[in-house]
Amino acid sequence: MFDRTQSGASPHRSRWRHFQDEHRALSVLIVIVGLIAILIGGHLYGRYLSSVDLASREAQIEQLRAESQKQKRDIDGKSQQITQLQSKLTKTQAALDAILPSPNTYNINPNQTLILDGHLTVGLVGTPGNESVLLNINGKPQAVAAGQTINVSPDGTTKCQLVVQSFDVFKAVLVASCQAQ
Repeated sequence: MFDRTQSGASPHRSRWRHFQDEHRALSVLIVIVGLIAILIGGHLYGRYLSSVDLASREAQIEQLRAESQKQKRDIDGKSQQITQLQSKLTKTQAALDAILPSPNTYNINPNQTLILDGHLTVGLVGTPGNESVLLNINGKPQAVAAGQTINVSPDGTTKCQLVVQSFDVFKAVLVASCQAQ
């Protein structure tokens, strides 16, 4: 049989005896010191992790700054290239306009007759003078100065407008447009 007396206490119980009333202050002190050690260790480990993270973040920021500066240089180069291309386009458009005048613009040489806009017969009679040109519009001669507008109705259903844009000794530049009334 087993004897269950105090003197025969199991070794299991004797281990817990340190946490009984007589050693309670020492036990609380050990727990507090342990908690403080865990807090200090956690704090130091957190600082270590943040410093490692901060260093990688700084490296990434420097990399992004370098990329940003490279992109700004690329944008500046592209902007300069666009400006050059726009200048070329403007010059090319001006050259094209000189070769091909705008719609409804006609160059008439001295003693030449043209049918303008399908409705008007216009001829330049002789060479242009100093202040005006003599135009034959649908068989009616008219002296016209530069910038002057002439309204003509070749038939009852069409209204035409003829403007002398400019003239010199070799030609007259006219703009003609017709509309149904």
